[in-house]
Amino acid sequence: MFDSSALLRQRFAALRSTAEVFSLRHVRQAQQSLSVRRDVAEPPFFSHDEGAMLSVRVKGVEAYAATADLSQSGLQQALERAEALARQIAARRLLDLTEQPVPSARHDHVSPNFDASMPSLADCLALLAAESASVPRDERLVDWQASLGISQVEQIYLNSAGAELRHAQRFVFPGLGVTASDGQDSQSRTLGRENFGQQGGVEVIERCGLVGAARRVADEALQLLLAPNTPSGVRDLLLMPDQMMLQIHESIGHPLEMDRILGDERNYAGTSFVKASDFGHLQYGSALLNVTFDPTLPEELGSYSFDDDGSAASKQFLIREGRLLRPLGGALSQARAGLDGVANSRASGWNRAPIDRMANLNIEPGDRSLEQLISGIEHGILMRTNRSWSIDDARNKFQFGCEWGQLIEQGQLKGVVKNPNYRGISAQFWRNLSAVGDRSTFQVLGTPNCGKGEPNQVIRVGHASPACVFRDIDVFGGDA
Repeated sequence: MFDSSALLRQRFAALRSTAEVFSLRHVRQAQQSLSVRRDVAEPPFFSHDEGAMLSVRVKGVEAYAATADLSQSGLQQALERAEALARQIAARRLLDLTEQPVPSARHDHVSPNFDASMPSLADCLALLAAESASVPRDERLVDWQASLGISQVEQIYLNSAGAELRHAQRFVFPGLGVTASDGQDSQSRTLGRENFGQQGGVEVIERCGLVGAARRVADEALQLLLAPNTPSGVRDLLLMPDQMMLQIHESIGHPLEMDRILGDERNYAGTSFVKASDFGHLQYGSALLNVTFDPTLPEELGSYSFDDDGSAASKQFLIREGRLLRPLGGALSQARAGLDGVANSRASGWNRAPIDRMANLNIEPGDRSLEQLISGIEHGILMRTNRSWSIDDARNKFQFGCEWGQLIEQGQLKGVVKNPNYRGISAQFWRNLSAVGDRSTFQVLGTPNCGKGEPNQVIRVGHASPACVFRDIDVFGGDA
């Protein structure tokens, strides 16, 4: 861990620049993806990526250049390219960053159990093969797959003000899916789709419940195949955490990204229905809605101590008791908008500049057990596990579909229904939040593939949530 620190320090100290401030962000990332499909091991995927981003501030303008050449001359050349670019654009600057604070902290952040060894490649494949083999032999079960992805990332940030910020993180993504078909219809059930991801070691595999899950998941796929279609109409909606994470991501996370609100993403990822003037005023949801940017949960995907610009990360309420308080905006967006934000300037790798990104975006637990949530619903439906999503460019009108549905009548769970879908308008939907589950319903999840930015950046995002109830939601099945 951090075995390149001493050499990087030495080379950084030898760099020469006339910039007021300059920095180096070195990233080394190794990934492996393993999969066993229908009892056959698929070709494993391995990757290794390493390089550095050199950034400068000249006359209030910041610019950068990236390089995979980590020699002294390679780093110096990248630094000179960044400085030359800054001087070229200084006369046309849109924002003066002369007084922007420069980080000087020194800190190490390490994922839980980072130093503990992971199972060998052979052991991982054996685990996946055993799970695949436990899928029942039923001619209606036409496809199944067990998978495991592991990413290990080490990042070192150094700047001319003396900062040294090091992150060593391991991300683990277990997966399992089964598809059933009767020749007329097909239904799939998964272990949370690809959205069970956490930081840590082998304990993540244990926490997700991968081992021993295949029979249950296969049985649920068969239940869906035999189930009636979801009825259409207005019902109360109980969303479990593995669907809440998608709801949070799409209709809170992306709308609150400050660069999107400022217009930076409109040509690619879209804009936002939220305006800069809404912060401090807009009633985004009911009084039960409390949303935090929280980088302090060690196992969550977006936990870190400092963001990629060197800003210290801390838990902050974005929405408290339904009222919109602050955006997902890093230091640069805060300077542009004149609003307090959070430490969420993040890059997907060494050759991308940090931009405003979700990190951990969570809903704080309430006071209802799952039994209490269900018993409080007279005419409703429970939905689990996202399978489709559609939302407009302003992140306002949406339509989402789930894998699993179960009717609720007079406070009791009833039969399984397939193809459950629902739709709404973001702020109106959150204002219909009528009950929030307690800590016993709370689950830490996350996605590895949130895309944004030009050029594109795919990044890991954490979401944790309790189960939640929304009143009077437009629900429909596959025929609507």
